[in-house]
Amino acid sequence: MKKSLILIATCLLIGMGQQAKAQENVNIGKQNIKVAGGLMTPEALWAMGRISAYSASPDGQKIVYQVGYYSVKHNKSHHVLYVMNADGSGQQLLTTGTKNETDPAWLNDGRITFITGGEIWAMNADGTNRQQLSKTEGAVEGYKFSPDAKKVIILKSIPFHEVIKKNPDDLPKATGRLVTDLMYRHWDHYVESIQHPFVANCSVEGGIASTMTDILEGEPYECPMEPFGGIEQLDWSKDSKQIAYTCRKKTGVEYSISTDSDIFLYDTETGKTRNLCKPADYKAPAVDPTTTLKVQDVNSPENLKNNVGYDQNPLFSPDGKYIAWLSMERDGYEADLNRLCICSLETGEKMYVDWKSDVDAFCWSDTKDALIYFISVWNATENLYAVVNSKGSKGSKKGALSPLSSLLSLQVVQLTDSWHDFGSLQMMNNGRQLLMERHSYLEPADLYVVTPQLSQKSKKSQSPQQPQITQLTHENDHILAQLGKPSVKQRWVDTSDGKKMLVWYILPPNFDETKKYPTLLFCEGGPQSPVSQFWSYRWNFFIMASQGYVIVAPNRRGLPGFGQEWKEEISGDWTGQCMSDYLAAIDDAAANLPWVDKDRLGAVGASFGGFSVYYLAGIHEKRFKCFIAHDGAFNLAAMYTETEENWFSNWEYDEAYWHRPQMPNAKKTYHDSPHKMVEKWDTPILCIHGEKDYRINYTQGMSAFNAARMKGIEAQFLVFPDENHWVLKPQNGILWQRTYFNWLDRWLKR
Repeated sequence: MKKSLILIATCLLIGMGQQAKAQENVNIGKQNIKVAGGLMTPEALWAMGRISAYSASPDGQKIVYQVGYYSVKHNKSHHVLYVMNADGSGQQLLTTGTKNETDPAWLNDGRITFITGGEIWAMNADGTNRQQLSKTEGAVEGYKFSPDAKKVIILKSIPFHEVIKKNPDDLPKATGRLVTDLMYRHWDHYVESIQHPFVANCSVEGGIASTMTDILEGEPYECPMEPFGGIEQLDWSKDSKQIAYTCRKKTGVEYSISTDSDIFLYDTETGKTRNLCKPADYKAPAVDPTTTLKVQDVNSPENLKNNVGYDQNPLFSPDGKYIAWLSMERDGYEADLNRLCICSLETGEKMYVDWKSDVDAFCWSDTKDALIYFISVWNATENLYAVVNSKGSKGSKKGALSPLSSLLSLQVVQLTDSWHDFGSLQMMNNGRQLLMERHSYLEPADLYVVTPQLSQKSKKSQSPQQPQITQLTHENDHILAQLGKPSVKQRWVDTSDGKKMLVWYILPPNFDETKKYPTLLFCEGGPQSPVSQFWSYRWNFFIMASQGYVIVAPNRRGLPGFGQEWKEEISGDWTGQCMSDYLAAIDDAAANLPWVDKDRLGAVGASFGGFSVYYLAGIHEKRFKCFIAHDGAFNLAAMYTETEENWFSNWEYDEAYWHRPQMPNAKKTYHDSPHKMVEKWDTPILCIHGEKDYRINYTQGMSAFNAARMKGIEAQFLVFPDENHWVLKPQNGILWQRTYFNWLDRWLKR
């Protein structure tokens, strides 16, 4: 009897295990969801396909791209690959199995490469003839083939015990971590491994060699850089002999207070590396880790010549003579002006394209019409621009630079000007077109082909030169066609210091200007992130408007796209002009827009936006009926030592909270921390936080909620033990949306 019970139990466990495994391997694809009532819902939002990576074939005739689909029922995602003709026709799903297939690229022979199961595979453009190229026991996390396809960069993680010591081998179940220095965790994980780039030889017949060379062998530095860097931080030279890579060669306290990353050039034949940003004998000045680097020698005018800020994402020019990358000037400042740097590989001479806003992404041109194309935010939209040589250059061909000193005549020409954001770009290999991703408040990401219309006359003009833009994908049209569409307006509002601020307004579907609507003030994060035409799967204005709310989204002080002075006015002044800007925006809406119900106002935001909500709760003087703060900073003194990237707090607050005497900005920052203003709180508040958020620790949200309840204020605390600064799992995402709208409806619709 006992043996029978054991056998039955064993069979049940095996069956349950097989069932669980079967559930893990659910094939999730495009969902033909029916939307009741014609209004966007959380379920409809999560049913949308999300386009990410894409690549054009060498002959420019085909495009492969990646789409992620999410199942709320199974609480997981499935990433698949499609291929289509360059005009958007002939779309074909290449992924037929249940495993994720990601990171598509092309080989010179017309085959598609991709990652599945942690290995690099190749297949024909129609999905046939699949071949596994790498054999790394599932360790591949990114890759890039050389132009001649004889070598490949492979990103893999290696053990790292510089700051968290390895536990004794005889204690395999010990969960403790012995931490010996800073940067022991990043974003949402403890740092017990780091990525390194490896180089391997490869051939069409034999695949990728198992023997690989770690180009950072013996160096305790990550490449790509945490937390969001990927293969875009490395590039091959056109002769396939050199690799440019991004790296911040620092650890511990030095790493935690510095943004100083460099571009290095690795020679695959000699194994030698040189730094393109700094002279060989460069020695960084000593710094005080508890004081902002803005006042220290590392940011002296003389030292700034050594590229001491963020330098990343290198790309070789088509002729192989130059390399360009994104470069910030100052150390310790993550929101410095993101410049486009061009460097001569022969002489090491550098120049920076003169542009008034951040360059967010770029690609070289291989035609004579332009040198480089890039996207940048200006006046709250991410548009396309070209770098042209207005005077021309004798002897240069197809946009080549010759020599660097002749580029004094470089100028920027705006190519698009619409209420959309371009999110990324790459040249179509015919050299005449750009393959780009575009989105807006009302449209999720799709792929487009952009054909610039540059001429000698247009190069000398400062007005936008509208290119031909052709939409290739219509990934979510089957859902969008069922939905009532919100509308978008903008308005320039007077600020309290006599300036003008651009404010977006997103209005409900079937908007009736004779009615009054509950209205939300949207507080942006960052604090220096743009309020441009973004599409978010959490802070989504389409769904907010569809639920009957007007959204007021100000481009308050501190946001890029209005000049560097506007952007920098927030540093050291989190509770000053930017908060006045928020109040100016909502007061203008309540007073001058007849469809805004001044008696039903709410304020919502995440990250710095969550901090803004906590602060506004103490100064709003009963303007708002409720608040929602997601992953916001509540106690700035606590955050100074809790956050993992210490350069952020150092720059924004000026110095540590224990310094005496304190600099004026530091004194103001710590004095005005929201936790010191709880005595003035009197309005219902929903606090949301992820326990794996190591940028702004969940104790901040917990403290805010506890303080509200102890004051007798209506409050809720939505905490996610398994989420970070974002909410990434489908069922958590639905719970977030439902909780968010239940709270708003409770206070603004009754």
